[in-house]
Amino acid sequence: MPNKNLVVLARRDHAEAMRVAAGLTIAGHGVRLIFMTGPVEETAENIEQAETLELCDIEPETTVPGEELPFLDSAALSLALLQADSVINL
Repeated sequence: MPNKNLVVLARRDHAEAMRVAAGLTIAGHGVRLIFMTGPVEETAENIEQAETLELCDIEPETTVPGEELPFLDSAALSLALLQADSVINL
């Protein structure tokens, strides 16, 4: 199976979205993780998953203004979704 460009939208469960994004890299897929709907809480689980993202070379982005992550406005988000082979909404 050829490698795909995937986008994981973290809308409801940020920790689960981080786990899924990291897992998708095992198959060699290119993965973008985009946090939405609010800031990522600094829980032990989220911190652990963030460390996993670093190991997988995934640099998360966000649609939430004022966060420390790279910000995607609506145009950039639309472009990311259009360029993706598949979008996973969590």
